[in-house]
Amino acid sequence: MSNFSIDLEKQLSKLGRDIQQLVERAVPAQGPASFHPRCDVVESDQNYSVVMDLPGMKKEQVSITLKNGVITVSGDRELFLEDGEELVKSERKQGSFSRAFALPEHSDTSSVNAVFNDGVLKVTVSKKVSEEDGDSQSIPIN
Repeated sequence: MSNFSIDLEKQLSKLGRDIQQLVERAVPAQGPASFHPRCDVVESDQNYSVVMDLPGMKKEQVSITLKNGVITVSGDRELFLEDGEELVKSERKQGSFSRAFALPEHSDTSSVNAVFNDGVLKVTVSKKVSEEDGDSQSIPIN
């Protein structure tokens, strides 16, 4: 792969992140107590990973879908009170959430793996093995 292709891919990826951050700032939250889990997107030589903090949640409360190259993580973090309990002060956020992550074109969507441990969700997608430059495809000019 040429340096131009690699640089273009990095710039497009940065643009996508910038747009997602802009939308997240512009769209108001669902209320003062809405839950918006924090996450990191990590890239290695072999994989892409999304690591999301979901404190106090169980894996049964989380749903992960993959459609058209977009991984969506959603769930609902609820506050449970016992009989006779009354919430006097609330600082922990709760509610439904949904986060979507567009996968780069050279992701191997058949290799998606998710692990939930100690309130941290890690979704990993392998990169496709890069094709040799000799396997290029001729594009006709009309």
